[in-house]
Amino acid sequence: MNTPLLSVEHLVKRYGDTTVVNDLSFHIQPGECLGVIGPNGAGKTTTLRMCLGLSQPDGGEIRYFDGLQMPQDALAIKARLGVVAQMDTLDPDFTAEENLLVFGRYFGLPDAVIRERIPQLLEFGALSHKAKAKPGELSGGMKRRLSLARALINHPQLLMLDEPTTGLDPQARHLMWERLQVLLQEGKSILLTTHFMDEAERLCSRLLVLDQGRKIAEGKPRDLIAEHLEPEVVEVFGQGAVALAQEAGLKALAGRVEVSGETVFFYTRSNHHQERWFEGSLTYLSC
Repeated sequence: MNTPLLSVEHLVKRYGDTTVVNDLSFHIQPGECLGVIGPNGAGKTTTLRMCLGLSQPDGGEIRYFDGLQMPQDALAIKARLGVVAQMDTLDPDFTAEENLLVFGRYFGLPDAVIRERIPQLLEFGALSHKAKAKPGELSGGMKRRLSLARALINHPQLLMLDEPTTGLDPQARHLMWERLQVLLQEGKSILLTTHFMDEAERLCSRLLVLDQGRKIAEGKPRDLIAEHLEPEVVEVFGQGAVALAQEAGLKALAGRVEVSGETVFFYTRSNHHQERWFEGSLTYLSC
């Protein structure tokens, strides 16, 4: 096995009496996309912030390539990372190409090198026609792709993205996914946090599932879905739907029942014939 690009061991973060990251360990191999998924408050962004040296851990170790350790070697590590934050951090007074130029200078890159790279990055982000546009003139999806292009200016060894498609419309999400898939095909290594299982399944070779700061599952997306999620869902809504949730026969057929307002969700691992009988029972009981 290759030496991990990032190795996190027994990471802990507390705010007062609240532990928001609790004994978390994981690693990222070269060429891998590791997804960190979980609900709000699970500790995803806090974990990313500690890996970036923006928040001091209360316990554990964060080690990078070549034996570098965060936060002791923060500057050397950051020079080899690319970051796309959840919030827009583009400079509103600069054009798209100027944002890339200024950001490249932060890494000490010569202007000649940056200017040669700018057209390539704009083309990668499907933004060549917006080179002279300022962020305020760009759509949400364009801004996110410009942020991604900016994060690549220094040829990072590891790319970190915090919920890269949150707030985007479906078309913009798919464009962002397509760009990230290109990077993975080129061998880039990615750590991303997300709320969306479809995003994780599409992009990630491995998933880390967090809840209340703890790792509750880890593995390939399809394996986790097969193990933890029921494949069939029957949704019932309208008058009388909630009462069906208490029907003993239906509860026996369903592995799990959830009620949300006037809608009831019956989750089942039943085979095709059982599923048809289950739905037929719902039709009969709804009459």
